[in-house]
Amino acid sequence: MTNILPAIRSLKDFEKLIGSPYKKVVLLDIHIGNLASHMKEMRDHGFQVYIHLDLIKGLAINNEALEYIHQKFKPYGIITTRGKLINKAKSMKLKTILRVFLIDSSSVEKSIDMINQTSPDYIELLPGIVPKMIHFYTHTQNVDVIAGGLIETQQEVNQAIEAGANFVTTSKKDLWFD
Repeated sequence: MTNILPAIRSLKDFEKLIGSPYKKVVLLDIHIGNLASHMKEMRDHGFQVYIHLDLIKGLAINNEALEYIHQKFKPYGIITTRGKLINKAKSMKLKTILRVFLIDSSSVEKSIDMINQTSPDYIELLPGIVPKMIHFYTHTQNVDVIAGGLIETQQEVNQAIEAGANFVTTSKKDLWFD
């Protein structure tokens, strides 16, 4: 359980975590109009929140939007696929997670270039059910790995951790408490 990073899509999902040992969450699929109330609720319960910038509805994501998010909502960190936003977030002292989609060898090469250019705190590899690639990144790049995407069983969580992932992100609530 300690290696799970709960990915929540609603306050209803979040309520399941209140009183749990979790203190960090990923906030997905949020409308900009709901962000203030969600962030307040999570901070009031002592949670550190990573906001997935690419999944904020109603906001064009660029450096100015990141500055607004940082000033107004003060997240613990951000997740994005955009290298420029990783660099900007790091300059603002936010924790950073670079989301990497592994679809072919070209995407692997491009991701390595982006990791080297941005030095994120973590990379989130998707899909997270590829232990071979988790092992590759943990042993060739100087960055911690989070496995995410398509993880649906405790066995897949265990395989990702055994391959070297520091955390597994999942919105599958029954895995949060296994």
